[in-house]
This record gives sequence, structure tokens and C-alpha cells, in this order.
Amino acid sequence: MKQTKITKSARGEDCQIRIPNICNFNPETTVLCHKNGGGAGMKSNDIHGAYGCSNCHDAVDGRMNTVFNVDELDVMFYEGIFRTQLILIDKGLLSVK
Repeated sequence: MKQTKITKSARGEDCQIRIPNICNFNPETTVLCHKNGGGAGMKSNDIHGAYGCSNCHDAVDGRMNTVFNVDELDVMFYEGIFRTQLILIDKGLLSVK
């Protein structure tokens, strides 16, 4: 997968998904997490990604069982996207016209 400026910007950042009792709060594991979209194996656009630790990433991608249902995990992921977008704006990697 091609590393973009936005995907690279996740390095060392705090997790913005923050799933209770799942998040490991370890910036060393943070990546830009994408929801699947657009077909098999396709990822959504980087502006629809959230900075997430390895645990939160596993939870929203369904690789980890949690007490949360899919809708609850989606809401936490979308809230993470909103927080990440504000960080990207501050970094000059996303602009709003």
C-alpha cells in the first residue's frame, strides 16, 4: 500500500478512536485506520481515516472481539475520523475551503 503524507502523519500520534477498555494508548502503534469501502480489498480515502492504535484498529476491522456491536464501533471510529481531520487541518495536510 502506498504511503501518503496523511498515512505517514499518523506516526507517533495519539489514538483518536479511543475505544474504552480496548485502546492501548501507545503512539508507537498508531497508524491511519481506514474503513473498508469501494469493493473487496478497497480502502476508503485517507480523509476518511482515523489515527488509531493497534488495538482499536483490530477492533474496528473486526479482528478483535469486543463487548461493542458494529454500530457502536462505527460511531467510535467516525468520532476518531472527526478528531483526526482537525489534526490534519492543523498540520496543513487537509484544508477546508
